[in-house]
Amino acid sequence: MSLRTTLDHLLYDWLQVEHLCRRERHAEHARETFDAVLDTCERIAREKFAPFNRLVDTEEPRFDGERVILPQATHEAHRAFVDSGMLAAAQSAELGGMQLPFIIESAANAFFACASVSIGAHMLTVGNANLLMAHGTPLQQQVFAWNEFNGRWAGTMCLSEPQAGSSLSDIQTRAEPDGDGYQEDPLGPRYRLRGHKMWISNGDHELTENIIHLVLAKIPGPDGRLIPGTRGISLFIVPKHRVDTQGRLLGRNDVSLAGLNHKCGWRGTVNTLLNFGEGRYPLDGHPGAIGYRVGAVGEGLRCMFHMMNEARIGVGMAATMLGMAGYRASLDYARQRPQGRLSGEAGKDPNQPMVRIIEHADVRRMLLAQKTYAEGALALELYCAHLVDDTHTGEATEQDEARELLEVLTPIAKSWPSEWCLEANSLAIQVHGGYGYTRNFAVEQYWRDNRLNMIHEGTHGIQAQDLLGRKVRLNQGRGVRLLGERMRKTIGACQEHPVLSPWAIELNQAWGRLTQATELAWCHPPAQALANAVPYMQAFGHVVLAWIWLDVARHSLTQTTADAGRRAACQFFFRYELPKIDAWLQVVCAGDTTCTDMPEEAF
Repeated sequence: MSLRTTLDHLLYDWLQVEHLCRRERHAEHARETFDAVLDTCERIAREKFAPFNRLVDTEEPRFDGERVILPQATHEAHRAFVDSGMLAAAQSAELGGMQLPFIIESAANAFFACASVSIGAHMLTVGNANLLMAHGTPLQQQVFAWNEFNGRWAGTMCLSEPQAGSSLSDIQTRAEPDGDGYQEDPLGPRYRLRGHKMWISNGDHELTENIIHLVLAKIPGPDGRLIPGTRGISLFIVPKHRVDTQGRLLGRNDVSLAGLNHKCGWRGTVNTLLNFGEGRYPLDGHPGAIGYRVGAVGEGLRCMFHMMNEARIGVGMAATMLGMAGYRASLDYARQRPQGRLSGEAGKDPNQPMVRIIEHADVRRMLLAQKTYAEGALALELYCAHLVDDTHTGEATEQDEARELLEVLTPIAKSWPSEWCLEANSLAIQVHGGYGYTRNFAVEQYWRDNRLNMIHEGTHGIQAQDLLGRKVRLNQGRGVRLLGERMRKTIGACQEHPVLSPWAIELNQAWGRLTQATELAWCHPPAQALANAVPYMQAFGHVVLAWIWLDVARHSLTQTTADAGRRAACQFFFRYELPKIDAWLQVVCAGDTTCTDMPEEAF
């Protein structure tokens, strides 16, 4: 079963996305236009991305002292992606966009992530531009966002620093007003930035004529000191090349490449350390990178989270598609590789022909686990993408509920695929046996690429603290209650079906144990409760995926081979995966302190 077949089932049979065409924004669309977009992206991914996935892994970006050099294949793939219009796929027609639903944009981009995740790392440009459309001034939108949507410029997000990774309250990049008349610049309040930013994806390259950095920095107080904590953080547009109000380039800004980071995966993506304001490209004889503030002073994190939440869903989809790519590669290998014989008397006879390894029970277990993880994660990501559409174009009640549900589900959408589709990649290597560890086969690269997603856009620990510490209690727990209502709707619809009814009962019981654990966790002091936030999130994610699989199975009741495979995946999840939640929830309910009690010197 191809990726396209899986997408079609989830989009049209399960989520029934054609109903989005009844909304005014998408009224010009129909399934035919959705299919045309999917066809185009599938073709470009197959022709321009997939054949060069290994090439960009071995020919990493290099800096010759003046510019970053990338393989010609990367330039051609980027140009094909820009020409497809996908950078502005969800934007309004007046911006040159297609006004596609976000779910169709996400599904179409899945082909690129599956073909080559490091060539197809365009989500930051789109997220950057979307943030400016939400928080920038009209002129900032016109000059910066529009030129990102049309592919003329690229975008980044600059948060971490060498001494402060996830701890954004400790950033030290400074933004000082650029002279007495800085408020009069038409592009926004103008500042000079000085500092260093680390782990910046696509921070320097020549794929586009300019790169627009969105930079978190602190404005000094009257005493010249930086305000401690996150409340002092503001957000700034800092272009690589300075521009005027017409988008014309005016020369280099004081932003320089300090070095390239070489990671175990995503080797085709330029990852950089950037220096802002070190004086290499001074303006008017003075060092300092010119930046334009976005939003109010001290509102930087609030604005940036608009981009970060989109990026977290994007990371989840990237992890999902790497899991899917590994699954399909190991499935093809298992169908072709002869080795061993089945157990029994015949299996001891060396004169009997060997069987393909897919006939061995344990290989089937590993393949079914991969299918369950990857296809389940894909369904989760598309469901969340559909909620994003509801927040933009749904009725008032739909918008409100979708926002509440996304608050709860976004940490799961980022973290669950990052963990379990990485496990799928590990199983894909195992299916290949010793060959899986060689570069002759793609699965070891998929694992290396996917290993980065557990830390991209916030570690597991950060996502878990966000979920248990904030999201499940937000608005008196309304998001969790709404999620429970949707689960109970699926449970009720499945209870009369003989195949689905046992799973419906199990899901109902699992949800009850999870909600009870949520209450018991907060019977302990906050530090004790949050010490077990990760196992809580693991259990929460597994319950969510059990619900996703049950609902997909509810729409997969025909006698086709594809539907039989989906029901088998659902059964696998309920029998092999859902029982894991009891071990995770046990430490949550008890407020277990094993980890925090461990003396440092005893490690």
